[in-house]
Amino acid sequence: MPSTVIKKYFYHPEQEILTIIYVSGSVYDYFEVPQVVFDEFRAAYSKGVFLHKNIKPFYRYQKKE
Repeated sequence: MPSTVIKKYFYHPEQEILTIIYVSGSVYDYFEVPQVVFDEFRAAYSKGVFLHKNIKPFYRYQKKE
């Protein structure tokens, strides 16, 4: 199902960085996200809800300029 919040996402397993490109155009890196959490995110019916409940509160993140 297409997300109304997330346009694209990329995972860099070597660094455990999840990069999210939002529909708004903002780009954020989420750090130290384990592969298992990314796999759950990728399988989630609503990636926006999963991100909000399971990633944002627990992993450090930074907006890319």
